[in-house]
Amino acid sequence: MTITDHQEWLVKFYQQRNWYQYSPFVHLNFLTEETGEVSRAIRAVEIGRDHPGEEKATPAELQANLKEELADALDQVLVISSLYDIDAQDLLQASEAKLTRRFEGKM
Repeated sequence: MTITDHQEWLVKFYQQRNWYQYSPFVHLNFLTEETGEVSRAIRAVEIGRDHPGEEKATPAELQANLKEELADALDQVLVISSLYDIDAQDLLQASEAKLTRRFEGKM
């Protein structure tokens, strides 16, 4: 599956659940929430969590949680991109072009 294929699938999935019609501002809030969950997952991997209400996770569980949270954040970026008619593949190309220009001759 390509990133564009996933973006198209994701839009259909969101449309079926009436989530897609939310404004980009709402999806930005969802992205902010997911970013916090990525932060929590990375913290758990790097320094652990000392929370009395939580069982200690295994390294495999920590890795799986981080992967899940990164995917959730990526999905919100893809939904926001779609709301502005930006293909996901274009995001990758824009990133590479920007960094190549910015660091041209410095690598």
